[in-house]
Amino acid sequence: MLISVKTDTWDYDIVLEEGALGRIGEILELGRRALIVTDSGVPSEYSELVAAQCAAPTVVTVPQGEQSKCFVELERLLSEMLDASFTRGDCVVAVGGGVVGDLSGFAASCYMRGIDFYNIPTTLLSQVDSSIGGKTAIDLNGVKNIVGAFYQPKKVVIDPAVLKTLERRQLMAGLAEAIKMAATSDAELFEAIERSEDLNADLAEIIHRALMIKKSVVEQDVHETGLRKVLNFGHTIGHAIESFNGGRLLHGECVALGMLPMCSREAAARIEAVLKKYGLPHETEQSPAQLMPYLLHDKKMGTDGISCVLVNEIGSFELKKMTAQDVLKRLEGER
Repeated sequence: MLISVKTDTWDYDIVLEEGALGRIGEILELGRRALIVTDSGVPSEYSELVAAQCAAPTVVTVPQGEQSKCFVELERLLSEMLDASFTRGDCVVAVGGGVVGDLSGFAASCYMRGIDFYNIPTTLLSQVDSSIGGKTAIDLNGVKNIVGAFYQPKKVVIDPAVLKTLERRQLMAGLAEAIKMAATSDAELFEAIERSEDLNADLAEIIHRALMIKKSVVEQDVHETGLRKVLNFGHTIGHAIESFNGGRLLHGECVALGMLPMCSREAAARIEAVLKKYGLPHETEQSPAQLMPYLLHDKKMGTDGISCVLVNEIGSFELKKMTAQDVLKRLEGER
């Protein structure tokens, strides 16, 4: 399946195909130098399979986890390209989850002011969300995604077959992002996730429908000036929880926790039931006071507050400007 994404800065295709990794040389333009970036948690056979189909591959494996989204690893990738005499005609290929995609995409955007970037997401979270839309970033001083750029990939290749090696916790963390999109934008998809009796059998359809939501939003608002903020549902509180925990919780788990306070009681009850069904966390351990410093440093925070996404009814949303204190009241149970 080919899904075309058209933006005002760059058009690209998403290839959604079982077994696509085995013919990546046909799908991508790899007859040149390619920096293949993966992490220690991704089965090495994936990057090796991609490298075998490249004319001149350089494979770099960063440590698994959010801590790799840092200046040290960014400098490492840029140095590898420089040492290998990469030119503007060469490319970066991310083979991994959101951390690898964010880091690799940012490196591609920086090197020689921008070279081609391909994204091959290997987690459900990155397949349904972070690999599409051109957001690239690293973290700084414990604040998530505070340094980065909008940089669209040349192509995204999604192979659902790679999810078979994903541990269940990672799979469920990815499902949280699909739940997020369904809660704001697709009541039928939410109900399908709610009622699913065989998630593995339903995954391909869930991925496709989540991609169509993300595609529609990104095409209408590339730089997150309006509609695209809907994709931040659960992220304002979720990022604060993630930063406070220093990587102990997965990104999708933090988003799951971040959704509940930003809903009506009726919508929160349905979301909480779905989170419980799939073994996702549904109770926040941190106090509002502990999360406050991270809310104040959220990159979406402006002088007049932060644009938050509220869900009062499943399948629809409201954008509302809120102060950090308003968000804390939500955390304390005031709606």
